[in-house]
Amino acid sequence: MKPANRAFVCLAIALFSVILPLRLLAQAQANDPVAADAAYTAHNWAAAENLYSSLAKQSPDNARFCYRLGVSQRGAGHFRPALESFSKARTLGAGKGLPGSLVDYEVGTTYAAMGDSSRAIKALKDAADGGFFQPDRLQNDAEWDPLRNDLQFVALANEVKHNAAPCEDAEFRQFDFWIGDWDVASTADGVSRGSSHIASEMGGCVIWENWTSAGSSYFGKSYNTYNLNLHRWEQYWVDKSAGTIFFYGNLKDGVMDYWTDDVPQSNGQKLRRHLQFFNLGPGKVRQFSQGSTDGGKTWQVEYDLTYNRHVDNSAGAP
Repeated sequence: MKPANRAFVCLAIALFSVILPLRLLAQAQANDPVAADAAYTAHNWAAAENLYSSLAKQSPDNARFCYRLGVSQRGAGHFRPALESFSKARTLGAGKGLPGSLVDYEVGTTYAAMGDSSRAIKALKDAADGGFFQPDRLQNDAEWDPLRNDLQFVALANEVKHNAAPCEDAEFRQFDFWIGDWDVASTADGVSRGSSHIASEMGGCVIWENWTSAGSSYFGKSYNTYNLNLHRWEQYWVDKSAGTIFFYGNLKDGVMDYWTDDVPQSNGQKLRRHLQFFNLGPGKVRQFSQGSTDGGKTWQVEYDLTYNRHVDNSAGAP
């Protein structure tokens, strides 16, 4: 082989040895969810679109790939393909962990980016009515900027905020007078009966009671919440003796008024309970329980307790 030919062959082999690994690397990246996720997180929409397009072709039944492809296509300005990807993601993700309300939101955001206000508002309404609960996204996604003063948009934005924090409604605040740390005594003689820690939990959705009896190992807890569907308060009590009680009722004339059904007892009788909480002003609550075994014709007092807000006197102690 002539020297010139030998040099040409060596150069070709060298180039091939460089090009082939690069091509293999590109193919590997195209099928790499990690690389696609990195481009998506960095908002490198052009790269993310290419990567998720390859992944969606490789796994045509993957709703997540279709969803992220749609977001990437919108970010790259390819709106019609994005709408098609979202439509496919909705079908693939139904009942498999992809909320329809999230897809509706993405569709609305895409129409907003296209300047189609009517379709954008309709899709946003579908998202809000379906439970979409990401107000930060709605506030920060720039596609919605031209619609922020639209009255329909404002109303739907408030609905999305409510979806995120439904327990900020006034009904959920009705039992707040019971929140705190309490020293609990018999109303009749002032003898200590125990202590209770009452807290607002789960974003204000639950009033959580933690009761500890004085002079014994008995304790129990109750979970109180406002049932939006039945428009009533409900309490579920459980204690260390395997005792359970379910109450329901409403705030009536400033009193939390709870009742049970006629519940079968171990002695063969049926017991109905009436439990009331009286707000006696700052730092004091009365808890009064009665029971009836004749369907509410006559009542017997089960207990009558006064809650006094606990005062921590240890702060100035030496």
